[in-house]
Amino acid sequence: MSDGETRKSLHVGGQAVIEGVMMRSPERIATAVRTPAGDIVIEAEPFVSLTKRFRILNIPIVRGAIALVETFAIAIKALSFSADQAVEGEGKDPVKAKKGLSRGYMALTVFAAFVIGFALFFYIPLLLTERMGLESGFLFNLVDGFIRLLFIFLYIVLITRWKEMQRIFEYHGAEHKTIFAFEKGEEVVLANVLKHPRVHPRCSTSFLFLVVIVSIVLFIILGRPTSVGDRMVRFSFIPVIGGVSYELLKLSARPAVSRYIGFLFWPGLVMQRLTTKEPSCDQIEVAIAALKASLGDKVLESRRSIV
Repeated sequence: MSDGETRKSLHVGGQAVIEGVMMRSPERIATAVRTPAGDIVIEAEPFVSLTKRFRILNIPIVRGAIALVETFAIAIKALSFSADQAVEGEGKDPVKAKKGLSRGYMALTVFAAFVIGFALFFYIPLLLTERMGLESGFLFNLVDGFIRLLFIFLYIVLITRWKEMQRIFEYHGAEHKTIFAFEKGEEVVLANVLKHPRVHPRCSTSFLFLVVIVSIVLFIILGRPTSVGDRMVRFSFIPVIGGVSYELLKLSARPAVSRYIGFLFWPGLVMQRLTTKEPSCDQIEVAIAALKASLGDKVLESRRSIV
């Protein structure tokens, strides 16, 4: 893969984690965490997506759905690593800590979050819309989509009121600024990263709003659900919605295409003013370490290293 292609695909896998940043490049993933002692601990390893290993899976929409599942799995691992470092740094009993921070526990937490997300952003809006007695399929799905947008907006506003989330938002901003420097072809050092904005079009926040927009269009085509079977068909298209949204997110890296669909990313860019905060220099250093490790600048034979 050429350097230019790497720059276009890297950001989709970047993600802020507690007191750290996870970066995913086409060849490897890396998580960099700032420990309570002030060190940066890195975990990096090779990673090749299923879509690269099996060509039959590397088709539009399908590859997007697979990428989302892979991202969930990688996020669980990154969160577990981040939590482990926090526990070790605080000098807690590692045996007891591991029981509470096992990957199984993390997986269960993510699954619970997925169920709650499905109920909050798909099922409850559908129930509320059905109570309005709208007969027009177009109007029904338009209202349903508006309620989903409202729920996402309220959800984001509420989590910004949670003090503990401020650190995550700062690391989120550090990740975006670092990626911008890399995509511009600049040397990824603190001075260059600092001058870039913290808002990026290929972000999970933008992805959320894309999901709602795509779902409105698709659900309008499916029409108004009138039975349990119609609901099941509607919900079965959620992976397709995620796959289409992923493809649109990737297209935003192409200026010629983004010129025509840029309006789709505007709501996400606006909301990123809430989900990202200006990071400190220490946080940017963590993001830079994660980026370099994901690109292979660190020796990967050793799974962990202190910088």
